Amino acid sequence: MNKCLFLKLIPLPLALAAGALLLLSPGRIGAQAPPSTQASSPQPSPTASASPTARPEPGTAEAGRVVVTAEKREENIQEVPSSISVVNDVELDNLHATQLTDYAPYVPGFQVNSAGSPGQTIISLRGLADISSGATVATYIDETPMGSSGIYQRADINELDLLPYDIRRVEILRGPQGTLYGANSIGGLIKYVTLDPSLTAEEFHIGGGISGVEHGDQPGWDAHIGGTVPLANGTVGLRLSYARNDGAGFIDNVVNGEHGINDFNQQAALVGLLWQPNENIRLRFTALGQRIESDNNATVPLDPKNLDPLFGDLTNQIFVNEPYTKNVGLVAATLNLNFGWADLTSASAYLNTRTDQRLDVTLNLVDLPPLLGFPNPEIAGEDLKLNLDKFTQELRLTSKQDGRFLWQLGAFYTYEHGHQDQHVFMKQMNGEAFPGLPNLFTATLPSTYKEGAAFANASFEFTDRFTLGAGLRFSRNQQSFSQIVSGILGLPMNLPGKSAENVFDYMVAPKFKLGKNQLLYARIATGYQPGGPNISLPGIPPAVKSSTVTSYEGGLKSEFFDHRLLFDIAGYHISWEDIQVSKVVNGEGALVNAGKAETNGVELTTGFEPIKGLRFGVNGAYTDATLSNNAPSLEGRAGDRLPNVPVYSASATVDYYFPLPFWRTIPEQRQQVAAYAEDSGKNAGREGGKIVEGEAQRAQVAAWNGHVGAGFRWVSSQWSEVESSSTAIRTPSYGALDLNADVSNGRYTIRVFAKNVTDKRAYPTVFANFNFLTGEVINALGTPIQPRTVGIELDCKF
Repeated sequence: MNKCLFLKLIPLPLALAAGALLLLSPGRIGAQAPPSTQASSPQPSPTASASPTARPEPGTAEAGRVVVTAEKREENIQEVPSSISVVNDVELDNLHATQLTDYAPYVPGFQVNSAGSPGQTIISLRGLADISSGATVATYIDETPMGSSGIYQRADINELDLLPYDIRRVEILRGPQGTLYGANSIGGLIKYVTLDPSLTAEEFHIGGGISGVEHGDQPGWDAHIGGTVPLANGTVGLRLSYARNDGAGFIDNVVNGEHGINDFNQQAALVGLLWQPNENIRLRFTALGQRIESDNNATVPLDPKNLDPLFGDLTNQIFVNEPYTKNVGLVAATLNLNFGWADLTSASAYLNTRTDQRLDVTLNLVDLPPLLGFPNPEIAGEDLKLNLDKFTQELRLTSKQDGRFLWQLGAFYTYEHGHQDQHVFMKQMNGEAFPGLPNLFTATLPSTYKEGAAFANASFEFTDRFTLGAGLRFSRNQQSFSQIVSGILGLPMNLPGKSAENVFDYMVAPKFKLGKNQLLYARIATGYQPGGPNISLPGIPPAVKSSTVTSYEGGLKSEFFDHRLLFDIAGYHISWEDIQVSKVVNGEGALVNAGKAETNGVELTTGFEPIKGLRFGVNGAYTDATLSNNAPSLEGRAGDRLPNVPVYSASATVDYYFPLPFWRTIPEQRQQVAAYAEDSGKNAGREGGKIVEGEAQRAQVAAWNGHVGAGFRWVSSQWSEVESSSTAIRTPSYGALDLNADVSNGRYTIRVFAKNVTDKRAYPTVFANFNFLTGEVINALGTPIQPRTVGIELDCKF
């Protein structure tokens, strides 16, 4: 995390001693969003299983069965006229994925910027870079939008980074999704789909593992436990799970000689309760909690000219520890009613997120003590606290999928209340307070965001080959905030602000079937990123308008040879208007709208199974994201590349699934399971031959199968800011190799993995670090990719 980032969050200047001015704004000035680890997708190869519970069997061709809910109805991914990737639970396990940076490099056009720990996460898709303080990608868990829709909760750097346990799949939708998902989906959508409780079968699982990281101070470990059980004669099901992941630190501190200062842990718990008395009524309650704790950020001071470490490999220089804590709590209820001719969905949710962080700003304020009459040296830090309470409600009526004309009508409402607190402190080197030092800086920003929307989507199948889809959404948001500032470094004030805005989004998507498994489509779609109120001072606009995008996309989705060859390609042009940036107006900081940008790109997803069980995947993305006009507040010129967007990225994967010859084979296992289930069915008075889910699981025998896999991810060079900026830093291209292998009989699984096998040292997240008084660049702070990490896991289901 940029050491001067949070001091730039508030839209007003800090009048420092000796006339120095420090700008505080919702966006960042002089230090743009960190770059990402973008590459292409672990999109299931053409035969990958979409099953949430079973590992893929060699030789099964199941790409056509990958189901997504991108258009808020279950559909075959190959029939949706939009660019989508899916990462299922098997792939998450293979990658030993515990955070977004573990699998984002394998998804085309998907960028995840880490500022030093899980939870400090910026997500972008298709080159819509982090320039403002609002999110450009929406995040959902099932039917619930996560995070703030406004601009005063640091949604750009605090997007959800879920520990993916008990997850059926993660859907990544590229391109604006404004008509169905509303605010902040201008780049696309990340959707976590959780597992349902079972109404018929009991299943319990437990597992854990241990890992070692290069340059680490101690081993890392993880553990998880959970299960599902029917409660009332097949009408009620309960699911419970808990997971914890402790990551070993690998950064040392040159100041005190401490090793592994960036230890962190993630904890996640899920409770699901499903009531389904008949086929027409379905009610699901979900409670989810996640906690992230990090001792310090994984950052390294670098030479801005050549990015060489200033104090040695994986070594930081901090005088004040930088702990980070984030808590997420969600309670949701989803009711589905089947009317025969249509389905009604009601999705209600309450979300609370709390973030606490301390930053070391000692070097940034190193010249301040003499100006205030105190001796050097000193230590200085900043505390940031964010709190968000959010309620959402959506009602949706969806037609059945048994006719040529499909339609959907819906209404959406959200209300959120946010609170942001900042406090800057300075102490003597021994940690004691300076006698007589007054409050340096304290700021409080309470804010509210309210939005109502109505939407409609429809498609008509004119012929067996040609279908035309369209959608429309009207949204109105109303916002308020206050800015309360005190302290000798701030301009004391207590100023309110309000804004209101209406937004229309639309979508048109024709698709044409070239053959049974080949689909040609086009898509025109819009989306918006909400603006909001500014402080009420002369020369500052009372509000910043919403940023809007219009996307033009065309693509081909195709499968050949009984689903053994997959080839998907999409090309797009995106026009981004009224970009929100920070700017000084009459000596005050504010958000303003600053012109346009555009993105042109191509995304490729391929997979091939030449022989039974052997699967290859090659994916890639070309992303040309540039400013369309000059942007003085960013020091940007027309044609400049947008920050943190590599032009090229690619990945290659290979997986081989095979039966182990020294155990019974899968056909033999199936025969025994079927025989057992048939006997059990007869003994229970059921129809003979009926395989009961729970009994089939309990009948599993030791038919062991093996799997080995490898993935290589590569990204080209990128800029830390728009490339004309005087402080822009160009990070070089890099590649990293990941390996994994496992053996399993369906009940027991032993898995080994290695990330970044060659221990490549690369810093995809880099930003300039400034002296707040002089503006001089102190150094460049970089977040390295995870050093070589090797681990082993054991999982058991029963």
